[in-house]
Amino acid sequence: MKKIKTTRFGEIEIDEKRIVHFKDGIPAFEDEHEFVILPYDEESPYYFMQSLKSPDLAFLLTIPFLFFPDYTFEVDDATLEELDIKDGDNVSYYSLITIPNYSIRYMTTNLLAPVILNTANMKAKQIVLEKTHYTTKERLFPDAKKEVK
Repeated sequence: MKKIKTTRFGEIEIDEKRIVHFKDGIPAFEDEHEFVILPYDEESPYYFMQSLKSPDLAFLLTIPFLFFPDYTFEVDDATLEELDIKDGDNVSYYSLITIPNYSIRYMTTNLLAPVILNTANMKAKQIVLEKTHYTTKERLFPDAKKEVK
């Protein structure tokens, strides 16, 4: 077990086997290599990806297929090799969420750059998809109407 300090959760103890390793960091956070993925709660489709290095750095994530059942993309061979993915059984996919200041009803998720995690070895990478119609700001709740003030 390893103790880490976080701004959001205080000091927490995590199983070292649950540490997610990003060899090259993640875009815009290249110096951040180790995270732990924590469920928001047991019933929630949301997770926090908490940095082990920076107590104040945590990303909100979801499993994109829960909101976008038709979401599909291919992972290139170099990424499969880098993460040592042999089959799809030990792979989890996440997308980062942005919550605008005015309401959680207008949350968006980044389908252009999913996070791929090999759960067998805890190696992960955020990839940027090419030749796709997905964007960095796909609405999680597209039926939510913007309020006029």
